[in-house]
Amino acid sequence: MSLETTLLLLRLISALLLIGFLAAIFILLWREFHRATRDQSLPRRSYGHLIVLHQIDGRYLTTGESHPLLPLTSLGRSPTNTIRTEDTFASGEHALLALRQDRWWLEDRQSRNGTLLNDVPITQPVVITDGDIIGIGSLRFRLELESNHIDD
Repeated sequence: MSLETTLLLLRLISALLLIGFLAAIFILLWREFHRATRDQSLPRRSYGHLIVLHQIDGRYLTTGESHPLLPLTSLGRSPTNTIRTEDTFASGEHALLALRQDRWWLEDRQSRNGTLLNDVPITQPVVITDGDIIGIGSLRFRLELESNHIDD
């Protein structure tokens, strides 16, 4: 076999190996893409909601507005918050709701007017439960948790 023929065969073999390698990568990426799109189509876990309340004659009535909770939910006037409030008495970064070890915690973020839990000011992170009322500025939110995810 001549040198030219040997070099041609080596080139063909390396080209086939390169094509096979690229095909294997393409197949792996294709499978990962389909798995990711299938996972995205599954229903997302619901943690609960914050229901906006309106106070009339000392009673709280729902406004019909509801905000879904995320494992880390921030509240305040800043557009970077999970739940943005338009209240001038709320700080830019007012409060934080965090899910830690199957318990919800409410934390004031050193806000100007403080954060209320059931009309009591909080000074440190506190555990909150279903039905608690959170005060941010002049707004009130009732916490409604998904019962199958939280142990009270």
